[in-house]
Amino acid sequence: MPPCRPVPANAPRMTATAEPLRITLPGLRLDLAALAWGDAHAPPLLALHGWLDNAASFATLAPLLAVQYRVIALDLPGHGHSAHLPASARYDLALFVTAVRDAVCALRLTRFNLLGHSLGGAVASLYAAAFPAQIAQLALIEALGPIADDGSATLQRWRDALAMPVAKSVRVFSDVEQALAARCRSTGQQPGAIRAIVERGLRPQHDGWVWRSDARLTTTTPLRMAESQVHALLAGIAAPAWLLLAEPESPYLPHALLRTRAARVPHLVIDTLAGGHHLHGEQPAQVAARLRAFFRDA
Repeated sequence: MPPCRPVPANAPRMTATAEPLRITLPGLRLDLAALAWGDAHAPPLLALHGWLDNAASFATLAPLLAVQYRVIALDLPGHGHSAHLPASARYDLALFVTAVRDAVCALRLTRFNLLGHSLGGAVASLYAAAFPAQIAQLALIEALGPIADDGSATLQRWRDALAMPVAKSVRVFSDVEQALAARCRSTGQQPGAIRAIVERGLRPQHDGWVWRSDARLTTTTPLRMAESQVHALLAGIAAPAWLLLAEPESPYLPHALLRTRAARVPHLVIDTLAGGHHLHGEQPAQVAARLRAFFRDA
């Protein structure tokens, strides 16, 4: 695979050494970028990042796992260095699962471990349900299935999503630190946990730095699954699974809901760790140790 396009000399630096990859997806007619760590012949571990994050979400965790695994972290479509969808296409979970399927084919992976955080955990859950024979072990951080809809907002969501889109102004940051501070304010995360994500997520232009991610990722989703549909899909996960949850719980990820979902997965264990939503960025050594124990004992 050809490497990613060269990065300008004044671009922000990655916090960990990684091999850049570019993966062509003929079916979707777009290219995905990725970062890889470890021996190319080691057992593969595919990693999927969260919403508006990118492959650098795993920049501190992956080197700790690369002693035993070939860790490949994708930039999902519209994120990081991956291509944006054409104007006529829409980002949704099915699209992300399809992109992962095509990337797996391009990478010639037949059976592998799968790791997902947040949105990436939702995608990983749905992928494992769709292709159970491919997944040796499934590890999830702060996610189990997608956000569901109880029906109360369905009509308004449908109208909002299909209304004529309004062009959004692009915020320009004077430097990386200003962008990092803005991201920390909006997410409540600590700088050290998301610095690598922010650095990979920026691109230079003549008057500063702007986000690489597609602005359409922030638009309303037309439809969400019902909770009963999520349960039906989670029941299709055959691989041994591990779910790591932050303590205290995130407001949008109530533990009671996730524990109810976990009961639908045949072989899943729940673990908790004190910290925020980006546990693997805040405490990579602790998360890596628990992941290795799960992979060893499952």
